[in-house]
Amino acid sequence: MMRDIGFHDDLGRFGDAPALFAEDGRVIGYRELEESIARLKLHLQPRCLAFILAENGEESIAGYVAMLQARVPAALLAASLNPALLADLLSLYRPRYLWLPRDRGGAISGAREVHGYGRYVLLDTGAPDCPIHPDLALLTTTSGSTGSPKLVRQTYRNLDTNTCAIAEYLGIQPGDRAITALPMNYVFGLSVINSHLARGASLVLTDRGLMEKEFWALLKGMEATSLSGVPYTFQMLRQLRFNRMTLPHIKTLTQAGGKLGAELAREFAITCRDKGIKFFIMYGAAEATARMSYLPPEHAVEKPDSIGIAIPGGTFEITDEQGFPVTKLDVTRELLYLCHNVAMCYASSREDLARRVDNGGLLRTGDIARRGADGFHYIVGRKSRFIKIFGNRVNLEDVEQHLRTLGVDSACAGEDDKMRVFVTSEADNERAAVAVSELTGLHHSAFTFVTIGEIPRNAAGKIIYAALP
Repeated sequence: MMRDIGFHDDLGRFGDAPALFAEDGRVIGYRELEESIARLKLHLQPRCLAFILAENGEESIAGYVAMLQARVPAALLAASLNPALLADLLSLYRPRYLWLPRDRGGAISGAREVHGYGRYVLLDTGAPDCPIHPDLALLTTTSGSTGSPKLVRQTYRNLDTNTCAIAEYLGIQPGDRAITALPMNYVFGLSVINSHLARGASLVLTDRGLMEKEFWALLKGMEATSLSGVPYTFQMLRQLRFNRMTLPHIKTLTQAGGKLGAELAREFAITCRDKGIKFFIMYGAAEATARMSYLPPEHAVEKPDSIGIAIPGGTFEITDEQGFPVTKLDVTRELLYLCHNVAMCYASSREDLARRVDNGGLLRTGDIARRGADGFHYIVGRKSRFIKIFGNRVNLEDVEQHLRTLGVDSACAGEDDKMRVFVTSEADNERAAVAVSELTGLHHSAFTFVTIGEIPRNAAGKIIYAALP
């Protein structure tokens, strides 16, 4: 059942300590933020569904926290969501409220504006109430599924458990200041926001990307102490020569959102060690609210290919084909995760919001992993990312990771005996063919190489395989 007190309740307890640093130089204290939240809550009826079209701004954060405090379950979506996809979701779920940028509100026919705050407005659609599970707090998209009707159902306990665990192992303090380098509607980006608000720390708000000089000017000018990213982020940081940057205020670098690759992970681990920065490699999923494990920074150089240990309160198991725990070390089987941050089942329509499903806090990750003698865990692939070519089992993740180490941006897809390797340059075709052949031991004729303009990725940098030709 949901907890009465959560990390998000009464942010005013942190007084006038800075909560948010806006791009225009304004500083919003916790007391001021809580007052804005209180005004918005006056217009909300509990247990009515809401949609939040989120940006990395004070209005989005105020709306999100207000929904949590008012016990209004909300679907967290990107403010830039395609209008046609948004229309489909609105038709499926029929939310009572929408919290969105004012310039998008005009597209919602029949909705009534009931409150405004900065660039955002609260719209009341007048949609009738529907049964909603009493624990449901948040609906989030899975990786690459933005615009899909399938949403992950997270509870208040899920959010509170994961937030407190993350804040604990990262050692977040009130003086810490994270820059929002990831979208708020992405669970990794949201976890950065949650964990810092929980500890009375600060957020430097921006939607700018790493390749924009304004991002770095803001990071330095606001003296951000932590930076988070997905594997694609770290590829860009390498191009930007992060190892040569002077960033005296950065204390923490965190990575999640997919396997980084041992070579690149070790490179950043060494750089961070030399700069006195704590580098956390982490593993998670929307179905686990955000994080499931982390690699303690002191092991990052020696174990860059490991996801480390379970977060506080969580446990891992490796099971055989019948689902029984495997006690032998270095056996590769599916990884299971058990903790209170494991979300309820998915929703694909309004009717699913009331579904009562007890998974016992158990998540079958779909990842193939092994546990080493050191007690650390190592992901070796996905159950669904293996295909057979002429009877030989090929791990598509391994192929992509290998090509990345050679500087080839690629995506691999296909089915048995039909593997396709997508690259972004004709010049990479021959290199990729040789590399894939050497890695798999199969003749290059077993693969099809396709040149496309760019590898399709979502806002978090993850490959959208469904968008490949």
